[in-house]
Amino acid sequence: MRKIIVSEFITLDGVIEAPGGNETPHPHGGWQFNYRSPEGGKYKLDELMSVDAFLLGRTTYDAFAAYWPGETTGNAFAEPLNRLPKYVVSTKLQTAQWNNSHILRDVAKDVAALKQSEGGDILVYGSATLVKALLHHDLIDELRLMVFPLSVGGGLRLFDDNLELKKFSIKQARTLDNSVLILEYQPISASEKS
Repeated sequence: MRKIIVSEFITLDGVIEAPGGNETPHPHGGWQFNYRSPEGGKYKLDELMSVDAFLLGRTTYDAFAAYWPGETTGNAFAEPLNRLPKYVVSTKLQTAQWNNSHILRDVAKDVAALKQSEGGDILVYGSATLVKALLHHDLIDELRLMVFPLSVGGGLRLFDDNLELKKFSIKQARTLDNSVLILEYQPISASEKS
């Protein structure tokens, strides 16, 4: 069975919105730029090179599809992002023009079927709405958080106030030289929770 790995940049106050800058009109967009490091870059590149496909929500897919096809030389992230299969979960998107892109309509049914298909692990970047649905349906096999040492006072959060209990066990934790934490978690299954 394929694993779904969710990878997020997140602030101390739980915000994942606008880490790169202009994805949304957040007043503190671009908050992760001041913490770039060779060590963090290597972690993200190794993560990218370890998977066989991407699973994205429509908003993240649209942003990636507008940028990455034009990045063809000199960027180690561009080649795998442009080459590997991309599965976008959307009920509104009618066509997916980016190379090797496929549309999935139903999170519970289609993503569960994708996990059962042949192939290697599947990586999810950003995609807050999708990740919340994946969490709800217990479809995540690993949650990787790069926790940045700042708070931005509000914005889109990964975990809503939905009163839904989810438990995780730590797989790995480490601190980068720039005080960014890398936390890798595995969900605890329902049978283990009791």
